[in-house]
Amino acid sequence: MVVTFRRANPSSARRPWLVLGILCIGFFMALLDGAIINIAIPTLIGGLDASYDQVLWIIDAYLLVFSVLLITTGRLGDLFGYKRLFLIGTSVFTVASVLCGLSESPAQLLGARVLQGVGGAILFPQVISSIVAIFPPQQRGRAFGVFGAIVGLAPMLGPIAGGFLLAHLSWRWIFFVNVPVGVLTVVLAAVYVPALRPVRGHRLDLIGVALVTAGLGGVVFGLIEGERYHWGTISGPVSITSIIAAGGLLLVLFVAWQRFQRGEPLVPVRLFTAGRDFSAGNWVGFLFQFGMIGIGLVLVLYLQTARGYSPLQAALVLLPSAVLTAVGSAVAGRLSDRIGGKFVLLAGLAMLALGLVVLVALARADSGVWALLPGLLIIGLAGGATFAPLQQVTMAGVEPDLAGAASGVASTTRQVGGVLGTAVLGAVLSGSMGSALSGELAERANQLPEGLRSRFAETGGHRFSPPPAPAGLSTSDTELFERVGQEAFTAGYVTAMQVTLLVSAGVLVAAALFCLVFRSAGRSRAAR
Repeated sequence: MVVTFRRANPSSARRPWLVLGILCIGFFMALLDGAIINIAIPTLIGGLDASYDQVLWIIDAYLLVFSVLLITTGRLGDLFGYKRLFLIGTSVFTVASVLCGLSESPAQLLGARVLQGVGGAILFPQVISSIVAIFPPQQRGRAFGVFGAIVGLAPMLGPIAGGFLLAHLSWRWIFFVNVPVGVLTVVLAAVYVPALRPVRGHRLDLIGVALVTAGLGGVVFGLIEGERYHWGTISGPVSITSIIAAGGLLLVLFVAWQRFQRGEPLVPVRLFTAGRDFSAGNWVGFLFQFGMIGIGLVLVLYLQTARGYSPLQAALVLLPSAVLTAVGSAVAGRLSDRIGGKFVLLAGLAMLALGLVVLVALARADSGVWALLPGLLIIGLAGGATFAPLQQVTMAGVEPDLAGAASGVASTTRQVGGVLGTAVLGAVLSGSMGSALSGELAERANQLPEGLRSRFAETGGHRFSPPPAPAGLSTSDTELFERVGQEAFTAGYVTAMQVTLLVSAGVLVAAALFCLVFRSAGRSRAAR
């Protein structure tokens, strides 16, 4: 059964840019919060008397819940209305932020973060679906450009905002700051965002929800936790491999159920059979997120561990790139409306790969952060040239009544690509770091007194921090040990970073080539 919608507030639909601004406030709040909490790990460990593993789970639980629910919440928007789901998601996220700020133990904060993940998963797909429903085709590129600017800017502003809050207030304010923003968003959305209400009956595919939730839960959990358990056994017969395999099997069963069940499937098969552009867009999105996720990971570690920058200083170094991402996204959105998102997306992905190659060519153990600037500027501009056209070409041929389902599938595909990219590129970085650092330590050991050389060469082969000086050394020997160790660590990390960025560049080149599969240019009818 096809569900159609009518607008409950036609006057609001005539102000699409106002509506987009309101939706982006809530969207920006959720993205910013995810970026802020990453720099608060040491503060949370001390403030809540939490272990490092507990704090990692506080971060990972949000990502796990968010990733698993996107397909279901996207389809719920089709069935019950995008405005209604957006209001629910924003309200849940705001209430969860209050509970996060009031938490007195790691367990309480973990539970509140899970609730935040539910709220974020509910509101996120509704923004993309609303753009498709509200904006005429000739304006969608520009609308997705605004969306892409938020996506690129929020992760960079998060550490800056977090550093300021942690410097002047307690860690609780990284959550409390969401409350006035969330309340304002709910009020404005209730008044100005048009309601799309189903004019026929609706029904949720509960079996599909159970299969896809359990399947994605197994795959995403395994990818997130794999490194922590060394991709081996968790307990008894349960291993990371078995959990991922079970999740994959459930996803296969989910696909079979969607194909053969009668009624309203959670992911209608006609999303993929009506044309190949939606399928191609998901593959490109998967590869794009896989390759992009490693860029921030390795650069932040480089600035903070190899260069000794504080989180706030590291964020400021990366800020020009984020600003260019916002600018590039706005320009790319307009350009996509004129010449088609396919060509803008292909050029953006190719430029991203080029920016990474420039970083690899200019980064040296003895070079300053200014050497990173040319590559960072290219990456910032190119990143902005990908977000908007990727959304446009993926959603271009989607029927309006399937916008929510399409948004959920596309968002989930990219999220899983990001999680897999984190696991794979993290393993590449770790493996490269181990061998590179061992070689640097052995090579520089002759700078130390003979009695310390063997101990120095065998120290910290796989650590993401400079080797610590042994206890009991004289002040001069300690200073020498730490200085040479820092030099070895920086040189080893730069080598590992170059290998990892080249792998990311290769993935992005593959994504660029995959753009040739798109059947249409992704240009609106009005523009044509």
